[in-house]
Amino acid sequence: MEVHINFLAVFVAALANYIIATVWYAVIFGNLWKKLTSISDMKPSPIKMIIVFIGSLLMSYVLVHAIVFGNAYLHTSGICGGLMCGFFNWLGFIAPVTLTNVIYEKRPWKLWLLDNAFWLISLLVMGSILSVWQ
Repeated sequence: MEVHINFLAVFVAALANYIIATVWYAVIFGNLWKKLTSISDMKPSPIKMIIVFIGSLLMSYVLVHAIVFGNAYLHTSGICGGLMCGFFNWLGFIAPVTLTNVIYEKRPWKLWLLDNAFWLISLLVMGSILSVWQ
């Protein structure tokens, strides 16, 4: 089975993730995030920004494959399939893995909620973009 990947959609979904992260952590919840992480100054360097965007591209590329296979298995299509895939990827991979930060690193639950709300929203948006724009 050949899987058709719309690389422009992968790029746009990654860009959406990056923009959501910037607004979430720099504009809306920046002060709360700094307080919860004890980071007083976060000056993004170009290399850090590039690495984070490459991570977003990788996530988007993997997510589009999950959408294609999920849609084929569940016989879904469109935004519903993208939302389901985004949600279940968050539920199965992001939420449980980040629990270790709270349990073993003794990070605050508020930080877990803040980060996981971001990841849930971001994956839902990415999944929507990727599923609608195939």
